[in-house]
Amino acid sequence: MTPAIIAFVVLLFIGAPVAVVMAMSGLAGGFAMGGERMLGIIADRMFSGVSGFLLIAVPYFIFTAELMNQGGLTHKLIAFNNALFGRVRGSLSHVNISVSVFFAGLTGAAVTDTVAIGKIMIPEMKKQGYDAEYAAAVTACSSIIGPIIPPSVVMVVYATLLRDISVIDLFAGGIIPGLLMALALLGVSFFLAWKRNYPKQAPTPFKMAVMSFVMALPAMVVPLIILGGILSGLTTITEASGFAAVYAIVIGMVFYRNLTWRKIWDALVTTVRFSGVVFFLLATSAVLGWFVTRSGIARDAASIITTFSDAAFVQLMLVCLLLLVIGTVMDVLPALVVIAPVLVPAMIQLGFDPLHFAILMIVVLNISNVTPPVGMTLMTAARIAEVPYERAIVASLPFYVSFLVVIVLLAAFPALSTWIPSLL
Repeated sequence: MTPAIIAFVVLLFIGAPVAVVMAMSGLAGGFAMGGERMLGIIADRMFSGVSGFLLIAVPYFIFTAELMNQGGLTHKLIAFNNALFGRVRGSLSHVNISVSVFFAGLTGAAVTDTVAIGKIMIPEMKKQGYDAEYAAAVTACSSIIGPIIPPSVVMVVYATLLRDISVIDLFAGGIIPGLLMALALLGVSFFLAWKRNYPKQAPTPFKMAVMSFVMALPAMVVPLIILGGILSGLTTITEASGFAAVYAIVIGMVFYRNLTWRKIWDALVTTVRFSGVVFFLLATSAVLGWFVTRSGIARDAASIITTFSDAAFVQLMLVCLLLLVIGTVMDVLPALVVIAPVLVPAMIQLGFDPLHFAILMIVVLNISNVTPPVGMTLMTAARIAEVPYERAIVASLPFYVSFLVVIVLLAAFPALSTWIPSLL
């Protein structure tokens, strides 16, 4: 185990890509355990890590999201949500959050939401008198709802890494936590809008409100296609993701008429690039996961957790704190593939519900998207808003506190994550 730890720490310290860190540390650990005969097993582990049928859904979900972005869907969703919140003080802030909830059912990726929504909402918020750093903060914080409300690329990856939970249960389990996060953000948004006297807009005429709903409706059907097909048992996740991509092409080219063959090509290129990163991470994480299982690290991790406290809630809070710390230096997917094979078996060994802990872990790691110094969504939003990253960090603190409240609620009440899956 020592060679693997040394390789992991050294490679991570010198800034090697996370996939290389996992592959080389697993290789070092395997070689120390069984010599050259382990090399063939490691190659087999890498292949099995990306050979699951479920993983076909990953590029389809990414492709669907890109098609929606290229097809101008964001404008339609913003117009509809603006009709709902326009007369309320701080309306654009609330619209920003509510659009992210709708968008979460389409993309499943936080940074995608940040770019698609931020490029429209942030300039408009600045023009109407909102602080630039606040516009960046609310955009980034609302975007991390994307990987929580299904479909979610992160959940598909989790189900591939740890096959004790189906991705259907993960999708169903993410609905209430995602909506809780949205409500928490809206609460902070309403309070800050009242305190800072942010502007409100004129009421939208009823006819225009209806028209905005009609224009947004074909796009809002996409989550129903995906979730309805999966949760009803009519389709597998892979079939639903493929059908969603075809549907996105049809409404983009026929109904909205904004999607061209050039934009479809650009969406394909982005899909291939992002999918390549995900699959390489999964292949190398399979090596590290195999070594963790064989070496007994998970058992040792469980023992360490119990030394701090025997209370289940305290143990969960300690693990959540660890995940938040890890999230300050690693992005969501790399952090998930590195830490999940160690922590999840340890928590199951301690008696925690696998689905409850899975949802809690995904939520906490996704909050790292707004946690400095990495904070990819917050960094992206700050660039769009043209404000220093440090100012965006300060502006995001009230929203960050609301996320911490949601984490405590999810840890204290497992039913928030397990109730909907239990109905299926």
